[in-house]
Amino acid sequence: MNTLKPMHYTDNYLINPTNPITINLIGAGGTGSRMLTELARMNHSLIALGHTGLQVNLYDDDSITTANQGRQLFADAEVGLYKAVALINRTNRFFGTNWKAVTEKFSIANLKSLPNRGKANIHISCVDTVSARFDIAQVLKDYAENNSRERNKSLYWLDMGNARNTGQALLSTIGEIRQPTSKLYRTVATLPMITHEFKELLEAQSDNNEPSCSLAESLEKQDLFINATLASMGASLLWKLFREGMTEYRGFFLNLSNFKSEPILAG
Repeated sequence: MNTLKPMHYTDNYLINPTNPITINLIGAGGTGSRMLTELARMNHSLIALGHTGLQVNLYDDDSITTANQGRQLFADAEVGLYKAVALINRTNRFFGTNWKAVTEKFSIANLKSLPNRGKANIHISCVDTVSARFDIAQVLKDYAENNSRERNKSLYWLDMGNARNTGQALLSTIGEIRQPTSKLYRTVATLPMITHEFKELLEAQSDNNEPSCSLAESLEKQDLFINATLASMGASLLWKLFREGMTEYRGFFLNLSNFKSEPILAG
């Protein structure tokens, strides 16, 4: 029995890329909007360290309502605009990036109309429904079967989701990531998708994504700080992939009501 600590080594392209790392951020809601800011901070820091940085596409077809204000940082003047457009415009002005807003769902049905057919090195999903996760998983499985060495080769999927006071983030590989030989660790080349590892649990849940009519109603569904906490911890997981080139963990479970988090080992 192999008793060595499991370790996943980051795909080398993330460490030494020839172009900015492409990221599809799917969902611009409570977690997605916060994650965009974390990615902008990460991009700024990576460039300062000599890295090529990140190029982000934000996918969301939803518009801003007054119920979104408070939990998400939207101004009165932005109500009625597409979430993706408002957030990307603000980020680009502040950080000087040239990131893109896509006002369509990232789905099999829309795949032909997505920029570059929806390909990216990293996919980050912050979606509300189980059906959306399975749809994204199917797209990424197709990418895995047809992956090439092009610069937009799909490598990782980070899925984040939450209830009122709890949440989770899980990192998956899209196909197998080549690992170096190691005498110190038990290297893990494949990190399973959430839709495979927790398929039965996901299928037992019902989709309930009805829009809230007010901020008060929205806060009954999700606590004010669950999204920000989840996004920061998820971004930290990605940051370790870039800065340390390896990770012992592939995610975590979070319970904000008792301030506990439980890491998920890489293997």
